[in-house]
Amino acid sequence: MPGIVIVGVQWGDEGKGKATDLLGERTEWVVKFNGGNNAGHTVVIGDEKYALHLLPSGILSPGVTPVIGNGVVVDLAVLFDELEALEARGVDTSKLKISSSAHVITHAHRTLDKVQERFLGKRQIGTTGRGIGPTYADKISRVGIRIQDLFDESILRQKVEGALEQKNHLLLKVFNRRDITVDEIVDDLLSYAERVRPMVCDTGLELNDALDRGEVVVFEGGQATMLDIDHGTYPFVTSSTATAAGAASGSGVGPNRLDRIVGIVKAYTTRVGAGPFPTELFDEDGEWLAAQGHEFGTTTGRARRVGWYDAPITRYATRINGITDLVLTKLDVLTGLDEIPVCVAYDVNGDRFDEVPVNQSDFHHAKPILENFPGWSEDITGARTFDELPQNAQDYVLALEKISGTRISVIGVGPGRDEVIVRHDLID
Repeated sequence: MPGIVIVGVQWGDEGKGKATDLLGERTEWVVKFNGGNNAGHTVVIGDEKYALHLLPSGILSPGVTPVIGNGVVVDLAVLFDELEALEARGVDTSKLKISSSAHVITHAHRTLDKVQERFLGKRQIGTTGRGIGPTYADKISRVGIRIQDLFDESILRQKVEGALEQKNHLLLKVFNRRDITVDEIVDDLLSYAERVRPMVCDTGLELNDALDRGEVVVFEGGQATMLDIDHGTYPFVTSSTATAAGAASGSGVGPNRLDRIVGIVKAYTTRVGAGPFPTELFDEDGEWLAAQGHEFGTTTGRARRVGWYDAPITRYATRINGITDLVLTKLDVLTGLDEIPVCVAYDVNGDRFDEVPVNQSDFHHAKPILENFPGWSEDITGARTFDELPQNAQDYVLALEKISGTRISVIGVGPGRDEVIVRHDLID
């Protein structure tokens, strides 16, 4: 079973990095297939905590070949800052491979991202301002700059000229900002060309060859299902395909090579940025959950919005992705609650919806229909088997499994690398 996709079920920050790291010791390849440095993974190894933004989490596992696929947009300054920071801590980064077809984020993209978001005023979508959306927009408009363009200065200059023409009109005439010169973009990109050259290859070919050899390849998604450009809470979404389908298109392998789809879901729900969030809490429970779960974005540092577990969203994500296994993270955060509410359906203007409404307006006005489950007070961070959990914690997990429609194969009981309970192996 060599092809394993890891995707977020909710709005991100579910703990995908930990799941990838859990598999990392038994896999040969880990691929990041979408997004850029607009999302982060936090991995705790012993007393060491690593915050990764652009690099795949597998880079922390010796013996794993980390890959940045063609579906990713790359900020080269961030890439090398992150590599240097890991190398300073003794992490071997020499095996990193980057697709020659991955698109490059430039200063122009970052500038546009920030000014366009401010221009929206009250209609802001909560972008990170890192140039992700404008880079994907250029990709779709066929004026993007790819990694391979850095190795031919003449082609690079022509492409930058074409890409900047419209952007400078916008900056000057709409946003009252100075124009950006071709030279400053070209010179900046060329300064990274020789450093990145040894990492660049046909990653799709390498991955297919690895799968042909029977090697285990983990495809690591950035963001999450509810932020997917097609299936998320549009327009409050990211600009890439964050679902399992993106693993094939964003890495250059066929969908028939994907054998298992693993969904990562928190024992409660969070999201960063604007947009609908039916179970969001605005009371002391929300403050308590945020504090217990240390709910601040790995990349942005922004406080996350917090709410109860949403079963309709999990069922929706299971259908969209074809999820075969769930990894339930942060179960330990709920320790100490007398009762734990779970959203089992929605009330929209008096009508019950057991599934996510097809109409975005209905979803925006949805109120959670909650079912309460008994909590527990025992410390569960030392549990390594399901039977070692308190009975109420076991009952909570089994209830989530039943109403979510997918088996819960792994349970996170703490932030550490080994603080997990494995009910079903994700590889065998």
